[in-house]
Amino acid sequence: MEHQTAALSYDNMNATPALYVRGPSGRYKLASDDMILAAGRMAAESLLPQSQPVDNPQKVRKFFQSKLAGLGHECAAFLYLDSKFKPIRYMEQGLGTINQASVYPREIVKTALRLNAAALIMAHNHPSGSSEPSMADLNLTQHLRKALALIDVRFLDHVIVTASETISLAERGEM
Repeated sequence: MEHQTAALSYDNMNATPALYVRGPSGRYKLASDDMILAAGRMAAESLLPQSQPVDNPQKVRKFFQSKLAGLGHECAAFLYLDSKFKPIRYMEQGLGTINQASVYPREIVKTALRLNAAALIMAHNHPSGSSEPSMADLNLTQHLRKALALIDVRFLDHVIVTASETISLAERGEM
């Protein structure tokens, strides 16, 4: 991936902001929506450094929102944590369509064991813009919680992400 820097300027005709990126050649070009979203997803990594415990629910929600909010399809993502709740790995393990993503508890359990994770946080986006959990979301949460409990991995939260908000099922008491 080429290294790019960004610059913000205003269109003189109607004073709307425009974001430009500079490629390796040094030339600036207008940034596409995809380029902006990709840069945001990369910048999200700084919200949860691997050397520090994940102990701020607002940062966790902002992290997942930065990673998932701009996608046009549902995507389930997992943040695997060690015994001190430090991040081991972020993984997108359930890609889907505009209104559903397939998540298989067996695969999540296998990954948790392979990474020697002690806990995890799940998130998925709702491209529709509705942050309310569906019955399928709630059922999946319960199945995952039970499957992970069998191998002593704590399921800390399931976050639902839209472009404008996030909902924590743990904070709502729905875990």
